[in-house]
Amino acid sequence: MKYVLTIIIALVLVVSVSCKKSDTETEKKKAVQKIIPKKGNADFGFNFADYNVVHDTVKRGDTFGTILNKQNIGDRQIYEIVNSVKDTFDVRSIRPNRVFTMLRSKDKTNKLQVFVYQPNDLTYYVFDLRDSAVVAHKKVRPVTIKRRSITGVLKGSLSETLSNSGVEPNLANRITKIYSWSIDFFKLKKGDRFGIIFNERYINDSIYNGVSTIEGAFFEYKGKIMYAFPFVQNQSSGKIDYYDEDGKTMKNFFLKSPIKFSRITSRFTARRFHPVQHRWKAHKGTDYAAPTGTPIMTTASGVVERTGYTAGNGNYVKVKHTGTYSTQYLHMSKILVRRGQHVNQGDVIGRVGSTGLATGPHVCYRFWKNGVQVDALRLKLPTGTPMESANKARFMKTIEPLKRELDSIGNL
Repeated sequence: MKYVLTIIIALVLVVSVSCKKSDTETEKKKAVQKIIPKKGNADFGFNFADYNVVHDTVKRGDTFGTILNKQNIGDRQIYEIVNSVKDTFDVRSIRPNRVFTMLRSKDKTNKLQVFVYQPNDLTYYVFDLRDSAVVAHKKVRPVTIKRRSITGVLKGSLSETLSNSGVEPNLANRITKIYSWSIDFFKLKKGDRFGIIFNERYINDSIYNGVSTIEGAFFEYKGKIMYAFPFVQNQSSGKIDYYDEDGKTMKNFFLKSPIKFSRITSRFTARRFHPVQHRWKAHKGTDYAAPTGTPIMTTASGVVERTGYTAGNGNYVKVKHTGTYSTQYLHMSKILVRRGQHVNQGDVIGRVGSTGLATGPHVCYRFWKNGVQVDALRLKLPTGTPMESANKARFMKTIEPLKRELDSIGNL
């Protein structure tokens, strides 16, 4: 009997393993919105007034087994619970910082009756321990989509302006991605106008859960109004691409910059006084200053042609995109790709540093056309696949009311 119990305990420990150490620092620090009902309310299908209710979050090192152990549930019973719910929930998927709720009896035993685990804002799992046969259910909260439009002028960075409008910061990232082929966000100025029509998710019709979809947008850039509208050309694939008001693709072959939200500190020039070598020489690249560790993206898809280190360039990566174009990224603190690796446009290939001849953290972005280094900011780059003529009429009909609405809210 003692031997059997030892095996059972070992099995419990195996299925209740703690989270892998490979969780990134971002995951460690990521804030999780806690949907915690007020005391006395009902939630998860239970009346909280009938129980002693405990709301908590999974701590680093916690497992399903250790959490239940603290409720005076023994290893044998935990093993039985794990086995009975395995078709509904894998207990190894429990992660730090996720919310859980315990409903315990109101008598002196304070016995755990129901355990509820919330892996995210929308989903929760109910483990009902009130009967001898433990039952687990997966539940999804009802979601309401609310349409919203905002317009205004830039009063700082895009993310700061949108945040002041009460919109989640992620919307700025999504807008930047849509326009990243046509707008250099380093050149947006205070006072430039913008307008966005989008949809937001609300859980239980009241708890904000972020932006769902974007219906249309405009930005004033260098005195010109630039529109963007989502459209699905191939209904079977469902793939969404963005186009301007004339049906031209927003997606160029190259991104405008290898870094999001940075600033240009030095441009391509035939004569520049080198800040380290203290002599005049050509600077055949564009310097983007950013904090050490900032992600560096490849500006187009291709194959990593070379990685390495030189005294001048520091850690660098060179990517070959076609027989015509190549790009290079210098002074990295860390290289994240290897030679021969295929990379997609926007993939993170390294992190900003100050290795080599550099006075501060930045990336020097170099661009080759037909084997000759050129100024990427002045080059007319190839564009993406145009809209098929058969879809043009449907697109124009779809965006007509959206453009009219954007023009109205922006007083265009």
